[in-house]
Amino acid sequence: MTYEAWSPLFLGMVLAMLLANSVQWFMYRERIYGIYSIYTLIWAIYFTINHFLLPYNIANFYKLILSYTGYILYLELAKIFLNLRERPKFLRWVAMVQWLLIAYCVVKTYIYLFTDFWQTKLHTILLQPVRFALLGVGGYIVFSFFRSKDVVARFFVAGTASLLINHAITFILLVRSPSLNLQLPFWQHPDLFVQTGVVLDLIFFALGISYRHRREAVNKAVLEKELEREREQHHREFLEADLALQRMQQEKTEMQMRALQSQINPHFLFNGLNTLSSLIDESPTQAGEFVDELSNVYRYLLRSNENELTTLAIELRFINSYFHLLKTRFGRSVSLEVLVDEAYKEAMLPPLTLQLLVENAVKHNVVLSQNPLKIRIRTTTDQQLIVENSLQRKTLLVESNGVGLSNIAVKYRLLNQPAPRIEEQDGWFKVTLPLLIPQSVSVN
Repeated sequence: MTYEAWSPLFLGMVLAMLLANSVQWFMYRERIYGIYSIYTLIWAIYFTINHFLLPYNIANFYKLILSYTGYILYLELAKIFLNLRERPKFLRWVAMVQWLLIAYCVVKTYIYLFTDFWQTKLHTILLQPVRFALLGVGGYIVFSFFRSKDVVARFFVAGTASLLINHAITFILLVRSPSLNLQLPFWQHPDLFVQTGVVLDLIFFALGISYRHRREAVNKAVLEKELEREREQHHREFLEADLALQRMQQEKTEMQMRALQSQINPHFLFNGLNTLSSLIDESPTQAGEFVDELSNVYRYLLRSNENELTTLAIELRFINSYFHLLKTRFGRSVSLEVLVDEAYKEAMLPPLTLQLLVENAVKHNVVLSQNPLKIRIRTTTDQQLIVENSLQRKTLLVESNGVGLSNIAVKYRLLNQPAPRIEEQDGWFKVTLPLLIPQSVSVN
């Protein structure tokens, strides 16, 4: 088989690799794929020129530009494969070699296009040191990195070594016989070994690029997994911290609520005992009944510390018992009217809210049989509870310990609910409270 018949086979292999790499270039848009594609294309064009009948100097000019452009791109690939950014001195040396190759191309272009020096024997002799220098550059790279543990660098070293061996064989053949006749048997043509070195070089480079891309994909996947794990860990820690904070706030709220409720018990007991003391002498039987009611009421007061909220129905039952004690104490001087919609009986509110408001009404207003104090508890259609009393203030200022209305306002604030609305209107003192409607309760 002649070299002329062999050459298209080599060209087909190179073009196949070019096509495959171009697809990867368009897919990944990485710089290394672009350089490698151009590097492959240059060698394909380089060996195609042999089939055109061009003047010797023109053909050599084209081959000069293409081959040395290939060498410059080879060094550019070396920077990426060998990660020369981590070796600044070696990187500067490679850059210097690239500039020397560019300068050599400029000089040789002038010789081939504008002088006859390329026809002299001296020109042929001067080519040998250049070829030795190129072999030396490749040999230095192989020597510097052949022990590298990086797989990508090893692929590059293997490709470079293949290129060097075949270039060395080519150099020997050219020294023995500089003939480049296309009709020579393919194993005798110097370009065969250049082509073999180039093909092996391209194969090793392609394997190195594929391995590098796969390694980066795996590293990226591992990194993303670690980041996802860290995000989940931070999210879990955030949720745990938030839950702990909510528990602390809830415990604080419960402690504050219990502290507020504990202020009521001694105050209420003091008033009850005063009433009981007067009944013992006047009506022992009624005093016994009062003691029974007082114990029932006080039992509720003690249990009210256990919960932040209670239903309106339970509060109304308690207020009826409590008002029984007030009726015992004041008789017809006080009256209570309850107008509560059945739909709101399961609505929630802080315990003892009604008792505080009723007690506050009795404490700050005149209670006389000829002018009874009227107290009214009613609901509205917009889920509001109104506790109001006829306004008949005492002429003497009554000392307040701040337990009443402020206590209720603090409870609603701790529950993150709107504050009660206090107003005087048409001779009535009115307190409007928001009712908390559970989701399971349907209000028509």
